[in-house]
Amino acid sequence: MTGPGTAPAPPSRGGRWIQHWDPENETFWKETGEKVARRNLFFSVLSEHIGFSVWTLWSVLVLFMGPDYGLTPADKFMLTSMVTLVGAVVRVPYTFAVAIFGGRNWTIISAGLLLVPTVAAFTVMEPGTSFSTFLLVGLLAGIGGGNFASSMTNINAFFPLRKKGWALGLNAGGGNIGVPVIQLAALAIIGAGGGPRVLLGIYIPLILVAAVMAALYMDNIENVKNDTGAAKDAARDSHTWIMSFLYIGTFGSFIGYSFAFGQVLQNQFGRTPLEAAYVTFIGPLLGSLIRPLGGWMADKYGGAKISLWNYVGMGIATAVLIGASMEKSLALFTGAFVVLFVLSGLGNGSTFKMIPGIFQNKALAKGLEGEEAAAYGRRLSGASMGLIGAVGALGGVGINLAFRQSFLSYGSGTGAFVAFLAFYAVCFVVTWAVYLRRTAPRGPVTTATSEAKPQLSYAKV
Repeated sequence: MTGPGTAPAPPSRGGRWIQHWDPENETFWKETGEKVARRNLFFSVLSEHIGFSVWTLWSVLVLFMGPDYGLTPADKFMLTSMVTLVGAVVRVPYTFAVAIFGGRNWTIISAGLLLVPTVAAFTVMEPGTSFSTFLLVGLLAGIGGGNFASSMTNINAFFPLRKKGWALGLNAGGGNIGVPVIQLAALAIIGAGGGPRVLLGIYIPLILVAAVMAALYMDNIENVKNDTGAAKDAARDSHTWIMSFLYIGTFGSFIGYSFAFGQVLQNQFGRTPLEAAYVTFIGPLLGSLIRPLGGWMADKYGGAKISLWNYVGMGIATAVLIGASMEKSLALFTGAFVVLFVLSGLGNGSTFKMIPGIFQNKALAKGLEGEEAAAYGRRLSGASMGLIGAVGALGGVGINLAFRQSFLSYGSGTGAFVAFLAFYAVCFVVTWAVYLRRTAPRGPVTTATSEAKPQLSYAKV
């Protein structure tokens, strides 16, 4: 029999399958688990990184599409909205695919699938192609958004609770960097006088590399299984939907602004594609890099506290954007937008860290202890992450549609920013009211919490 501190047992079936995995056991973690988990994290980040690049491909391609393509600004915002929508929707099935196929196996499959939208875009990217064709091919690129959900679900199973904030933040941040990287690549290609097919030609071999590396170096965990009961329990739990709403405010902002920033600079401030490309990558890059810090801060100080004040910062940055937009100050507008990106990245890390902590607290409130409590927390947090990630990504759809309507109605993005400011205010109130306010217990969840130990305060999640 396999001991608690020993290496994983030999694979029981074809492929790299680990039978025994107990990251909460410190002996196991130090002797075996940490090395294996870090290796899988690294190659998971690589695949997710390429996935994010493909998902946000059209935020770059629309910069190449000048008047000869015959698309209006409203057409372009509609195109990026639909790409974001597909990326949000496919996150749900991608979450469950890990348990069906195995984390390693699904990473290989999902990486390989990225060839479909990339090759299709390479084929149709030329003036004279109809908007409906661009829209159809753009919808295919949405599958890149699903890689995030399967990657996060997979990595969540590899790491102990005390390391999840850092691990999930690093995994997501490394994936998010796919956004500025493809924008930087586009900047270099535009500057060199190249066209969009050059960019697409670079990514086709990179997709193949990601799939091969996953096959060679990643693992499947035997005891990660789909639990339809867990999915139903997560869907019925109010915290799943509360966190989905809060994640709209952070990740929805990040991905929505990533798609829209360059178009806003072109349409509102008259920037050329090259001038827009010079700055569009900065915000997504900094927002991606800071996401692990948000997870680390949440581990140390509590995700709810970090998220609360992060929404305050996002509200202030948005208010500055409104002023800069009305005064037509490009420098102030660009600076405030970059700050907003940074805060959205920080909030991504802190809000996602709250998820396992909330369900772990609920396990303790039920009287569970040790591995039993950890298993309960993993079960519900893993099931809820796909839903939360999917709903959060829908925020990106809302942002692009809001910009589209704002430009149609007012000729600028000011109206959209006013709506975003109001939304961040609501996120602040919800975070405070649900996770930080101290009141007399009401309802079944708070009653259970009140009967447990004092440290079960959600303020510490």
